[in-house]
Amino acid sequence: MIQLTTKMKSMIVNNLAYIATVDENGNPDVGPKETMRVLDDNHLIYNEMTGRQTMHNIADNGKAIVAVANKQELKGFRFAGPAQLFTSGVYFEQAQAYAQANNLPAAKAAAVITVEKIYVLDPGPHAGELIADNAADQA
Repeated sequence: MIQLTTKMKSMIVNNLAYIATVDENGNPDVGPKETMRVLDDNHLIYNEMTGRQTMHNIADNGKAIVAVANKQELKGFRFAGPAQLFTSGVYFEQAQAYAQANNLPAAKAAAVITVEKIYVLDPGPHAGELIADNAADQA
């Protein structure tokens, strides 16, 4: 199973993450997720606050990929894997507590991404290189 490193976790905590999804017709969507954070060593979580296109796409097919980068350091990662929405239960309660603690609107859902693949986004010869893959780890 993939494990997020301390470096990856720090990148997520200290930089703005963007999530990309796709709708039922194959149309891509990308948007910033200011509440993206590390749930545990192989999951990300964010508060879905608008309930619009990204939430629709995740509910429809669960396909998601998260990119986070630091412009000054020219470093970044892309985290890919299935996403699930929770409108009740422990993840939703965590999202509501996070919103309240940070003076944010109440979450419409908590979105949890299971990280199955990790790519490096640093410029140069290794840009876009797959550095961790659950499928390869299980083979």
